[in-house]
Amino acid sequence: MKANSARTGITKKKSSGGVVDTIKTVVYAILIALVVRTVAFEPFNIPSGSMVPTLLIGDYLFVSKFSYGYSRYSLPLGLPLFSGRILFHSPERGDVTVFKLPTDNSTDYIKRVIGLPGDHIQMKNGILYINDQQCPRKRVEDYLYQENNGAMIPLAQYIETLPNGVQHRIIKMGDNGPLDNTQVYNVPPGEYFMMGDNRDNSQDSRVLSAVGYVPAENLVGRAEFIFFSTDGSARLWEFWKWPFAIRYSRLFHGVN
Repeated sequence: MKANSARTGITKKKSSGGVVDTIKTVVYAILIALVVRTVAFEPFNIPSGSMVPTLLIGDYLFVSKFSYGYSRYSLPLGLPLFSGRILFHSPERGDVTVFKLPTDNSTDYIKRVIGLPGDHIQMKNGILYINDQQCPRKRVEDYLYQENNGAMIPLAQYIETLPNGVQHRIIKMGDNGPLDNTQVYNVPPGEYFMMGDNRDNSQDSRVLSAVGYVPAENLVGRAEFIFFSTDGSARLWEFWKWPFAIRYSRLFHGVN
């Protein structure tokens, strides 16, 4: 009986030790994931069409947290452990950037950096002007845009060239929409002007009451590459449809 009791005790100790080791492993894994998410890369998904054709609804991408340095918004839950930015590197014009919406400091937005501190930005007849200079745009093939009801409509597509030579695609319904003729926006020091590539379907810095200028502190990171993309045709439980819903051509593509 004593021998059996001893063996039982050893078994219990091993079992207890195994549970503790498992818990430690899980805790370490969570801590490592939090560190990577805070200082290196964080995944985001695209829920709206404001950045079409560059980003589509259903794209999943990695954002580099180190590109612009770190602020409180680099931390989980935006913990206010410090103010301003450390190791700050200013965004470049044309970067696709994730930032915290200035009007609530909690909602994640993703747009393109158009205006830098001190710039003067204006839209005239659908054309972008930066510091009184027109940004050339070249008409290319139409873009087939899918509306919420599934209908496909052709939109005008252009390659726009920013003053630093960065080229990117934009789409437009026309050149006389509500945001196609605007006031002059004078970007304040330490802030940035953001716009979506889907120019007529983007709530961005042109709408001062909703978005406005984005302080450097609100920058989260730069979009780097798409690691997954789905067209939304398969629900979570429809696993047999998953392979057909993946946009394979978009996987591991850089964001430009």
